[in-house]
Amino acid sequence: MRRILLFTLLVTGAVAGGSQAVPSADLRVLFIGNSLTSFNDLPQMVEAIAEAGGKGHVRVHSVTANNFSLEDHWNSGPARQTIGRGRWDWVVLQQGPSSQPDSQVLLREYVKRFDGVIRKANAKTALYMVWPARARYGDMKGVIASYTNAAADVDGAMLPAGLAWDMAFQRERDLPLYGDDQFHPSTLGSYLAALVIYEGLTGEPTAGLRAAVRERTLTPPRLQLLTDVAHQAVTLNRQREK
Repeated sequence: MRRILLFTLLVTGAVAGGSQAVPSADLRVLFIGNSLTSFNDLPQMVEAIAEAGGKGHVRVHSVTANNFSLEDHWNSGPARQTIGRGRWDWVVLQQGPSSQPDSQVLLREYVKRFDGVIRKANAKTALYMVWPARARYGDMKGVIASYTNAAADVDGAMLPAGLAWDMAFQRERDLPLYGDDQFHPSTLGSYLAALVIYEGLTGEPTAGLRAAVRERTLTPPRLQLLTDVAHQAVTLNRQREK
């Protein structure tokens, strides 16, 4: 995993915008996370997918910092302040893979803390499930369990991008979802996560939509694969929640 030496706090986005998905008409979504959110501008990908779908707008804003956990965001202040200032429909929380026992405890603790602030702002909590580094791919089950438990604690929406990655690798073993450091996502990897997030928040499948990013590896067959596994992951997760 590439170590990022310079700390940067990024607050980016466009117009500031329970667990049930709602139609995408003018949704306002705040992302709070680290470089697994900011890489390839994942929030803007979600916005672009909504535009491609033509069924409404998703307006995004993000507060991200490299190497930050949710505990770091809680202690630093801007994330909580941004939740309170905006009229958000969803606040999407993300930290690292969090597969290890101590990380699982911290994820659940700070999701609960943030959920209190999010509910006070009349918004809903969602968790963006990520993935382990390729060298630690055996931790995937722990990642899934960690994020699933944290979402259940607050009756939040699960956005199972990590599960979709796992399904995609089962279909095409060498699918280039990882970037050069074998931890952060390639453009393709971020796009798969964005498809999951869009469908998870809106309930709108993305099958048949044109690609919302320009990427030479996003061939028509691969676009079909990504939309298929995104839908399967979201559907499987909803079945588990019932």
